[in-house]
Parts: sequence; structure tokens; C-alpha cells
Amino acid sequence: METMRIEIDGEYSGIKFSASHFIPGHSKCGRLHGHSYILHLVLCGEKGNNGMIMDFVDLKKCLRDIVSELDHRILLPKNSPELSINVGSEIEVKTCTKRYVFPLEDVMLLDISQTSAEEMAEMILNMLLSKIDFPSNVEYAEIGLDEERGQTAWAGRRLHQ
Repeated sequence: METMRIEIDGEYSGIKFSASHFIPGHSKCGRLHGHSYILHLVLCGEKGNNGMIMDFVDLKKCLRDIVSELDHRILLPKNSPELSINVGSEIEVKTCTKRYVFPLEDVMLLDISQTSAEEMAEMILNMLLSKIDFPSNVEYAEIGLDEERGQTAWAGRRLHQ
């Protein structure tokens, strides 16, 4: 059997989100700023009995659900050793010489140590893998996250090993 590849391009499929973040200690990205992120998915594998690697409809729905959780939020890495995060009726964040206070509903605490495009791509891949039971013909999944066009971080994983 031949290995085939399918791709979902979030730019054309409308799988994108806008969010704010900062990277503590970084000279430029240490300031609170935002991005319009675009998500991409690549799957590799053999065609199944239905003539497809996997149905685009199911994949796009799952990816849209994931980005809707992140959209128009302030993204904070809850595992960062450089941040002190106190959660109450508001979220207070201290880092270096800065202190931020955000409304609780505006923030998404992420189970990562940094809100870099690389760590977020890996986190989104893990979210996808936890939500979809990939059939045995799918051999490899890869998520790409554009921080801006021409600047994409990719995270991939072999499946069914």
C-alpha cells in the first residue's frame, strides 16, 4: 500500500483564532501582545476501506472546537517557572518587574511552560489526539501553528506504533 497525505489549511478552512500572550524575559515578546493564529493539520497514512485516510468533516469540527476555546483569550502558561499566577475572582500574574490583573473569563491557563508557537502547537496536537480516535490506517499526525504568515511551528507524532 502507498502512504498518502492529507492537509487541512486553516487559512482557507477558517480554523484560526486571535489571542494575546507574552514570553517572560524575552526582549520583544516579553510585552503583552497578540496574534491572529492559523492552524494546519497534516495526516499521513493509507486509504481506508472508504477510500479516505480520514474524513475532513470530523477533523475540521474537532479543530474548530479546539480553536474556539483559545479564541479572544489571554493565554498564560500555568507551568512557567517565571510566572506567579494567583487565581481568584480575577487572575493576577507576576513576572520579572511586571504585574498583570485580568478578568477570569478572559484568560485561558494552558498546561505548558511557555506560550511559544512551538509549545502551543504541541499542546494543540495533544488536544487533538485526546479528542479523536484515529483509525489504524492513520500513521502520522502533525499540527502547524502560524503565529503570523510565514512563521509556523510544527509538532508531529507517529500513531499506532
